[in-house]
Amino acid sequence: MRRFKCVSKGMLAVCLSMAIGASAAFAAYPTKPITVTQGFKAGGGSDTVAQLTQPYLEKVVGQSFINQYIPGATGAIAWTQLAKTAKKDGYTLSITNTPMLQTNYIMNKEIKYTIAELEPIANVVTDPGIIVVSKDSKYKTVQDLLEAMKQNPGKITVGNSGVGGDDFFTTLLFEKVTGLKVQMIPFEGDGPSWQAAMGGKIDVSFNNLGIVAPQVEAGNLIALALFAEERYPGLPDVPTMKELGYDLVSGSSRGYSAPKGIPEDVKETLINAFKKIAEMPEFVEACAARDTIIDMKYGEDYKKMLETQEAEFKQIWDEVKDDYTKK
Repeated sequence: MRRFKCVSKGMLAVCLSMAIGASAAFAAYPTKPITVTQGFKAGGGSDTVAQLTQPYLEKVVGQSFINQYIPGATGAIAWTQLAKTAKKDGYTLSITNTPMLQTNYIMNKEIKYTIAELEPIANVVTDPGIIVVSKDSKYKTVQDLLEAMKQNPGKITVGNSGVGGDDFFTTLLFEKVTGLKVQMIPFEGDGPSWQAAMGGKIDVSFNNLGIVAPQVEAGNLIALALFAEERYPGLPDVPTMKELGYDLVSGSSRGYSAPKGIPEDVKETLINAFKKIAEMPEFVEACAARDTIIDMKYGEDYKKMLETQEAEFKQIWDEVKDDYTKK
């Protein structure tokens, strides 16, 4: 706490004014726009979360949120800046996506940031994994697909959004939990993966609900199963892998983090802002309209989620890294 030295009664009023002014300025956070960095191009999953949350955050805190796009290295450039160089004053945040947030440095030792250098504020959404096939696919149910994988080990082609992404790790978990082997086909993003499935170029795409739901609803893709805790109300006939007897829940979570070391009062202001928007019916409706599942976790709970995921991803990668790294 800043101390003010008053050398005379005449200075008392001035000192009190300075102290009160300093206190008021601190309590008034935020007093200027907040920058939100994104490690990907505009229009992706990070941007979806930003566009959904920021109008309501601005209403709560009374300041603008300015998006800064820093694409490259699957988010690592933006997150390295957040951890290493961003000011610890609460005016620079970042959208933090899993699993890339952790798998970047788990899979690449040249990337030096870790989640220990971040201050998790709030997870906002979790976009569960989903299995989709072409509308003309011979696999009409997930049981059909599992049986084909059993009869043709390593032959069924399964698309993902790229090595290190959530669909990649979902596929590794799928093989581990089911005991089945598939032929993984990496693409540069979720879009090319589901498009290849829709065109019959691959057998199946492991993707994300929020990405492919419009195509499923339009009849271009068939959803066979969700990697979620429970069924999604928008697709009530699509079972979860868990209800079929496989303990497999996976997907991509997206939230907001700050550099570690921001003032505690600033951290609490931000957390409370997310708690308030979670209670806004208009925010809930906006997320539902985008097939986006709200999964709010705040502060320490968000931090624990990231740490648990980090340990899981490291274990999985340690088991398979020899297959993906050149000696």
